[in-house]
Amino acid sequence: MREKFTEFMVGRYGTDDYSKFLLGSAVTVMVINLLLRVGLLNLLVLVLLAYVYVRMFSKNIQKRYEENSKYLELKRRVTASFGKEKRRMEDRRVNHIYTCPSCKQKIRIPRGKGKICITCPKCRTEFTKKS
Repeated sequence: MREKFTEFMVGRYGTDDYSKFLLGSAVTVMVINLLLRVGLLNLLVLVLLAYVYVRMFSKNIQKRYEENSKYLELKRRVTASFGKEKRRMEDRRVNHIYTCPSCKQKIRIPRGKGKICITCPKCRTEFTKKS
């Protein structure tokens, strides 16, 4: 039986990250539907599951690959913004971020150095701050 299924899947696209996301979305909507009992959500679940199976059994591999690439690019953009914010928050424990009064350049200064004279690397303006 396993050999027949493997033979059937030869030349077909199979699963990828986008299909897994769609399947997870369908399960999530299904759980929400269990709580809310809205008939439209049943239809949405069926449409999502049908689309997942159409993608998996599709022989148009190039089109499915492009869809997955677009999904991965969107996912990368979303997760990159969260990662950048996380690094910024972790950095605030170690450094102070000051803004130059004349050119508005952001300057990162280590914490715990006391009162220091900061020279802006962009415009060479000097100002004093407590780190």
